[in-house]
Amino acid sequence: MTNPPANDGKPKTTENAAQPRSRRTFLKATAASMAGAAGLAAALKPLLALERGELTIEALLQKHYKRLTPEDLERILRKLEAACEKEYGVRASVRDIKPMAGAQYAYALNLSRCIGCRKCAHACLKENNQSRDSEDDIEMSYIRLLELDQGAINLETADHYYNPEQVPRENKYYMPVQCHQCRESPCTKVCPVQATWQEPDGVVVVDYNWCIGCRYCMAACPYDARRFNFQKPRISPAAINPDQSYLSNRVRPKGVVEKCTFCLHRTRQGKYPACLEVCPTGARVFGNLLEPSSEINYVLRHKRVYILKEDVGTKPRFYYFFEK
Repeated sequence: MTNPPANDGKPKTTENAAQPRSRRTFLKATAASMAGAAGLAAALKPLLALERGELTIEALLQKHYKRLTPEDLERILRKLEAACEKEYGVRASVRDIKPMAGAQYAYALNLSRCIGCRKCAHACLKENNQSRDSEDDIEMSYIRLLELDQGAINLETADHYYNPEQVPRENKYYMPVQCHQCRESPCTKVCPVQATWQEPDGVVVVDYNWCIGCRYCMAACPYDARRFNFQKPRISPAAINPDQSYLSNRVRPKGVVEKCTFCLHRTRQGKYPACLEVCPTGARVFGNLLEPSSEINYVLRHKRVYILKEDVGTKPRFYYFFEK
């Protein structure tokens, strides 16, 4: 029997494994070990983009967000502003807004009040600079509206394509679905380069400069809450929201996965998400779970709360409730 190798006396460490891998390291490892054509294509995407002139050497070699120095981040923010002005003729203000101390955000939606008007989905598009061909195009909205039959919550029979000009319909109710900012988020666990993670305030974010577009996170999400940019974002200069944040609503590049962030560029400054402000029936409730007197805590204590797909164990921060 072969003896195990002797201990050299040096303490073992997992420091390197815990740190976000560089894209170069990931591409090299993936190209050497992955047999699947789809996985290899995803891994090589940044290099192909570089060859086509869609990515610079500087962007390819950029550090992960968590390892950027303040000087690095400031330089990147100014470059994003310059790119927005060059591409769209819009002078944007791109900031990096940090989480507020003592905040754990959560969202609740009153299914007894929602009328399925889709105003929340349109507000989401406008606030977050999502790609669209017209004001009626909500394909990339982070919010999906489902029309269901009263008496049961059956997502398999839900209608995604109902006419919003004919709502609310008799014997129907409406369920908006968006990112649930899960405490046990499967999307963050499958990302091979740690481009998505959960922030201290509970919001799951994406570093769009680090994402390689493999879409593993989309496959892992049980709520269909992520969107992939198959092409350069289609958005008119007049429609661009110039108030932007690095981890939320800045104009995303082609080939990355994007998602709802509870409008962190607003909520981290004491404002409500854009979808809540436009709701005509007051069906949406947003607040801080660490504040005992917050409206969200009142809902969780006193209402009939329903957790969508509770059995998958994601422990979401998004809840549904009923008046009666």
